[in-house]
Amino acid sequence: MAQYQYDGSMAAYFLLTFLSLILVPLTYSFIPSVTSNKPQGDGCRCEQCVRHKNEVRNMEKQSGLASKINKKAILTLVGWAVFAATAYKVAITPVENTIYDPFAILGLKRSATEKEIKKHYKKLSVKFHPDKVKLGPNETLEGIQDYFVNLTKAYKSLTDETIRQNVINFNDPDGRQQFSTGIAIPQWIVEGKNSIWVLAFYGLLFGVGLPILVGRWWFGSRKFTKDGVQTRTAELFFKEINEDALDEDIMQSVGKALTLEKPLGGGKTTEAALAELSKQVESRLGGSDWGKNGLPKALVLVYAHLLRLPIQDKKLLKNQRDILLHTPSLLNSLLNIAVAYTWLLPAIRIMHLHANLAQAVLPGTDSIIQFPGMDEKAQDLPDTLERLIERLEEKEDPRIDIIRKVGEKWGRLDVVDVTYKVIGERFVTPGAIVQLVIKLRIKPPVSDGPKKVESDVEQERRIAKLNDEKDQAFLLSKKDFEDIVPGDASLGWAHAPRWPADRRPRWWVVLGDDKTNRIVVPPTQVSDLPFADPTKPRDYRSFKLQFQAPQNVGLYTWRIRFISDTYIGEDVARDLPLKVEDLSELTADEQHKDDDISDPEEDTIAGQMAAMRGGGVKRIPGDSEESSTDGEEDEDSDDSSDSD
Repeated sequence: MAQYQYDGSMAAYFLLTFLSLILVPLTYSFIPSVTSNKPQGDGCRCEQCVRHKNEVRNMEKQSGLASKINKKAILTLVGWAVFAATAYKVAITPVENTIYDPFAILGLKRSATEKEIKKHYKKLSVKFHPDKVKLGPNETLEGIQDYFVNLTKAYKSLTDETIRQNVINFNDPDGRQQFSTGIAIPQWIVEGKNSIWVLAFYGLLFGVGLPILVGRWWFGSRKFTKDGVQTRTAELFFKEINEDALDEDIMQSVGKALTLEKPLGGGKTTEAALAELSKQVESRLGGSDWGKNGLPKALVLVYAHLLRLPIQDKKLLKNQRDILLHTPSLLNSLLNIAVAYTWLLPAIRIMHLHANLAQAVLPGTDSIIQFPGMDEKAQDLPDTLERLIERLEEKEDPRIDIIRKVGEKWGRLDVVDVTYKVIGERFVTPGAIVQLVIKLRIKPPVSDGPKKVESDVEQERRIAKLNDEKDQAFLLSKKDFEDIVPGDASLGWAHAPRWPADRRPRWWVVLGDDKTNRIVVPPTQVSDLPFADPTKPRDYRSFKLQFQAPQNVGLYTWRIRFISDTYIGEDVARDLPLKVEDLSELTADEQHKDDDISDPEEDTIAGQMAAMRGGGVKRIPGDSEESSTDGEEDEDSDDSSDSD
């Protein structure tokens, strides 16, 4: 019968294993990700952006330190302390070997005979007898005597036939023993007086704790959508947004959602500061449609950002920062709803609001105030950055230097080429899979880059051929984005000194039909665009969108837009009509180029079965001639027989 021993030392090893399975992932979660989402370029170098970057770094350090010192961090430290204490206890606990092996003591194999045992013991007794051994520097007489006693006991055990057989067969001088195994549970846990507490612990753990944990995970996962907003927020958006939604309506929906998502905290001082800020916002809006339905508290902070109103209260400023950083998720959720309904104009308005929030410019306000030193109160503002630079240069305005620095890293999109491609066909046919291939780069208004070097015609031809080969390879590949060429500098961090975090610029690509106000292809975002560099043979990056062509023949007057989520007034739009032509326009070879592959040969089993079903088969060229020849021979033979 097996006997179980509740081994405390084994329990220590079990505890170490259990703790390591929990503590290692927890500790890994505190390590910052090695893969950084930081763009390759250094971004805008104006004074405002440099100062803003330093402020963001300081806030991230403070918030990072505060976020690390929390319950999770404390529990992790306590867990490692328990792990270290348990490991130390295991290290200092002596391991007792209860197996007595006389063969090992004498240094003999188990197959040694009794004669070999006696002979070997005689040598050892002469060598290790206490009266004959000379003590070494680290040896004592007591140690030598103990060792000699162990040798003698082992010899006597092996010279006894019964004991020697027990050692050989059962690894024990006393013969067969009862089987015992250790369980990694301390004995005090399973003692009778503690059993009721153990049962209570397991009951609470599996009957209460586990269902609560699973329930929190389940309902927590269902509480949020894939956009990172609450499900009740998504329900609110479905009710609020419509095809005729204006900027004011979208902002009202965002304000209601922020009330659910980001409830404001703070004391009486913060409430008083918020009330005063609300008065300033309402005064600046001047009774316009922006506040026609009242302003939720969270929306007051958003408008204060758009109106560039200063906030002195630190808690209120922190609330504003948290709210602003959450607004992109809300706008993306709204955008997905608009895209699901294929509403073009509401989707464009939502995309534009991203840029307005990034630059802290109220929609409908002159976009030129997004540049440093520009005030919306100024009269007769130019409408482009180039004209602004010309005017400042004419007036010898000191702001020209900082404006030029902004212009050198400004995200002016340059569309190199946009075209429809259908693999294997000359034009688009009904229902064909169309590849919308786009080539983009950044061409700042103020360029200090290298100038184009004159090259010969042959070199230009080689470059064009190489680019054509790369374009064809990208078209046939499964990638939607062309790989970034190592060494190509992208735009980097955008000029957005009023946004409470670093801003990485992106652009939406939207293909729509303005006549029907419908989105044709769901929008996608592109980023990491290279600067225009005339010295490079390929200074753009290619993207492609795949969609199915309409089923009806005709000309579809579509329009493609590139909308920035960071820069105001930098949209690029192009008319991109799609002509779907009838299959009859294909040549005969193009229409039947796959017939020889699809139809089986007539002399095969598949061909015979296809012929029986009335299907098409591929005829072998020589068969018809042979059959006709055979027929002629038969007719000749019949004629000759008749004449006979």
